Amino acid sequence: MAKAQKAAKSTPRHRGKTTGRYMPAEQTGRYTKPIPKDVRTSPRWFGTVGVLGLVLGGVLLMGNYLQFLPGSVSPWYLVAGLGAVLAGFILLTKYH
Repeated sequence: MAKAQKAAKSTPRHRGKTTGRYMPAEQTGRYTKPIPKDVRTSPRWFGTVGVLGLVLGGVLLMGNYLQFLPGSVSPWYLVAGLGAVLAGFILLTKYH
């Protein structure tokens, strides 16, 4: 008797379920509409601004490192460069 109880406890709880995350959406009766194409697309300027942020940030960082920028080596050039690179990454990760 004890073996039968142990065997019943060792089976996963989701095996007896007929709905939930283990069933395809067709079998559960729920339907999710696809996202319209005009909602999924980003504006044309979005990718340009993202790439421009990466390039401008890289130029600021390299210019500061190579001492091409006025004011010699300044921490504000690093802050501006890293901020531009970060903004470019954020924009490009949300680009569709």
